[in-house]
Amino acid sequence: MTGQSLDDWYQELQKNPLRERGLPPVEQWSPPLSGDIDIRITRKGVWFHEGGEIKRQPLVKLFSSILKRENNDYFLVTPEEKWRIQVEDVPFFITELRVERRGNEQALVFSSSTDDLVIADREHGLRVAVDGESGEPSPYIALRGGMEGLLSRSVYYQLADISEARQVDGKEVLGVSSMGCFFPLY
Repeated sequence: MTGQSLDDWYQELQKNPLRERGLPPVEQWSPPLSGDIDIRITRKGVWFHEGGEIKRQPLVKLFSSILKRENNDYFLVTPEEKWRIQVEDVPFFITELRVERRGNEQALVFSSSTDDLVIADREHGLRVAVDGESGEPSPYIALRGGMEGLLSRSVYYQLADISEARQVDGKEVLGVSSMGCFFPLY
């Protein structure tokens, strides 16, 4: 990778079959609401239709590619139709983490259960919400169109393993860095 610019490296890291194929331009589609459809995405990214799990992964990937968020609602959209679905938490579930290094730079590359690929950076930030009652952390990463992915427990543990202490607002916090950004893990 010697001689390769940071931008070139970033572009190389972002390659994934779904992105290369191109996602539909759902942000450009604004058909009127067609209604509600009995599709639900669980907290762990499992898709259900009329109470039964959708087990055909190519169908789940197709649906995830036409998923759109508007305010706090989620829709499956085409240029002509818009169907509201239910999402328990966030629509994506992050199942893998790959750490790429080049010199002093580090990139955290996340993969979802629907084969979306995202690199933590300024546009795709990591955040951790802590449940007020249980104290349980819920780590998320921004993906696309205002949608996020919940990191699996194993991915969160991987982040904890590579975390480092830094001073943030006069406090020492543990976090991770990616593409020149630091993300607290508290």
